[in-house]
Amino acid sequence: MMSNENLVKDRVHQYYWDDDLNCATTTIRILSEIFDFNVENQVYDAALGMHGAAFYGAQCGLVEGGLMFIGMLGKAKGVPEKEVEACCQVFAAQFEERFGSLLCRELRPEGFHPDNPPHLCESLTINAILFDLAYIQACFEDL
Repeated sequence: MMSNENLVKDRVHQYYWDDDLNCATTTIRILSEIFDFNVENQVYDAALGMHGAAFYGAQCGLVEGGLMFIGMLGKAKGVPEKEVEACCQVFAAQFEERFGSLLCRELRPEGFHPDNPPHLCESLTINAILFDLAYIQACFEDL
């Protein structure tokens, strides 16, 4: 069986380079696989523009995907909404502390330029999803 770290690395590469998925969708897909959690296609449809608001540079899709997954998993496990919200708030604070920002334009290597190569955030995505995984496991460890 593949370790979570290797699975994350393999899936990020596959979802970015083979499937050309954005970071929010990639995050949700990988977390759902690791947690064996079914995600409806409408969720992936909703995440289409969640990579910095479709390259606008707003909140990073790595943050949004993590927050969406925390909400879905928490509700599915019967966690009260206020507790899920608290988990999301702490997640955002810890993500910002760890990575320096919640904004795509600040997290993305090289920012946004027409000549940027594709998938500049591959390494950041791997690190962020591993962070998400550890955080979610700690947040819901009692369940």
